[in-house]
Amino acid sequence: MKSVTLLSALAAAAATVQASPHKRADIEPITTSGNAFFKGKERFYVRGIDYQPGGAAADVDPLADTKVCKPDIEKFKKLGINSIRVYSVDNSKDHDECMEELAKAGIYVMIDANNPRYSINRADPHPSYNAVYLQSVFATIDAFAKYPNTMAFFSGNEVIHDEKETTYAAKYVKAVDRDMRAYIKARGYRKILVGYSAADVTMNRLQTASYFNCGTEEERSDFFAFNDYSWCTTDFVTSGWDQKVKNFTGYGLPIFLSEYGCIHNTRNFREIESLMHKNMTAVYSGGLMYEYSMEPNKYGIVKIKGGDVKGGVDQTGAREELKPEFQNLVDAMKKYPAPSGDGGYSKERKASECPQPDDHWMIESSALPDMPEKAKQYLTNGAGKGPGLKGDGSQWAADSASVSEGGKPTDAKGQVVGGASGSNDQDENAGVRGQAPFLVSGAVALMTVFGIFAL
Repeated sequence: MKSVTLLSALAAAAATVQASPHKRADIEPITTSGNAFFKGKERFYVRGIDYQPGGAAADVDPLADTKVCKPDIEKFKKLGINSIRVYSVDNSKDHDECMEELAKAGIYVMIDANNPRYSINRADPHPSYNAVYLQSVFATIDAFAKYPNTMAFFSGNEVIHDEKETTYAAKYVKAVDRDMRAYIKARGYRKILVGYSAADVTMNRLQTASYFNCGTEEERSDFFAFNDYSWCTTDFVTSGWDQKVKNFTGYGLPIFLSEYGCIHNTRNFREIESLMHKNMTAVYSGGLMYEYSMEPNKYGIVKIKGGDVKGGVDQTGAREELKPEFQNLVDAMKKYPAPSGDGGYSKERKASECPQPDDHWMIESSALPDMPEKAKQYLTNGAGKGPGLKGDGSQWAADSASVSEGGKPTDAKGQVVGGASGSNDQDENAGVRGQAPFLVSGAVALMTVFGIFAL
């Protein structure tokens, strides 16, 4: 038995060497302690930008093409950012060169694990939580786990919204959140952070935050983020940020803004001053400005020549810095650096109480759906090759193994039904893309159920 064990160890070591053919850039992974992020012993603040060349509709992976990522990395260096969020990645492709260049630039990457074809449907979540969907999510983890500058994965984006019925979807997104951590642990990867990116919806923002931080250690998220466009070249108080800090004081996980940058006026990005100020650093850990490239929603600060033709599939054109906002962000990053010291963070990582049902929160039980039975094999065997961005999709791949916490199939509200859940023909889906603060259901070709797209 000892000789078998030794051979297994040698084989594992050989596989590790083969998986890492060259030395990667020396960049320290981000961890959490209490309600803050850390880079080693130093407090880490998210000072980044949202990155989706071509916009939501193009569904382009900018990290799989060096003709796209390399010129953008040069702009990232000029901006002085330390992190990016990428909304769409192709889990069937190689990302070594782009991730290596980002690491050399000291830039961390946050990845949305969903894409328009593989996501939780907010209108009818139960059938869309299935083994085919989780295979894609897990394959995305496989594709990026080896990079030390992979900071985090988002388990969902704005799935829970202002319609109260969408809160039923929370238990399925939280189940995905749990499953992703379980997969990372089962596959022996380093601890990579997993959390949710919420819509800034007043009636359920706090309930959502509490929900993703309640329950067992296996069920609680590693962080909570939300998209906030309430600062429209105003100030800390007028924007209402002072009240949000007050409301989140004592929250037991790191919080940051996964999108910010209202465009009602020319932006000067004074938000960064507040995010880096002691008024916020005890509770918040920075934020990501929405967004890098100019898309139909008009939030970008860089114009990619030819990037808006033929569906946005070619993002290799020349980069033009848009005035004055590109330089305004450069200036704000320089003027408002990350503070020294610990920022007054809380060392206690405490759980929240699960929210009680009310007029705006419909979940009555804290119990989560079990992982679909067919998906459990991936914990042991791995997810295998990812389906990429052009796969068959998972919305209609419902399987009877997607069951309630009691082992029985349920409907969208989590109510036990007599048989297995079936497919659906809803045309509204979870918000799986980056978008402006106001969203509409979108359609790309025949994919009407696969995404909420940016205006």
